[in-house]
Amino acid sequence: MRTALLLALAALLASCATPAERAAQVEREVEQMITVYGPACERLGYKQETDPWRDCILRLNAQERYERYSRMPTSTTCIGHRGFFHCSTF
Repeated sequence: MRTALLLALAALLASCATPAERAAQVEREVEQMITVYGPACERLGYKQETDPWRDCILRLNAQERYERYSRMPTSTTCIGHRGFFHCSTF
């Protein structure tokens, strides 16, 4: 029993990402956003490598994510009794 618990704990810790790995993942995501949305922001008149251009990229990415996830089905669950409800939507 103790051995199984230690093996499970070791597997859990091994699957955690280090700060360097998380930073590398964020850099890859930023590079992908620049590749996808950078040309569109340039066509909209923003000069490359400026703060408004970067803001344009972030806004286009946020808009695309909103459109993608707003179409997903949701489920609402409410618990409580008369006058005291707590509802959660997933």
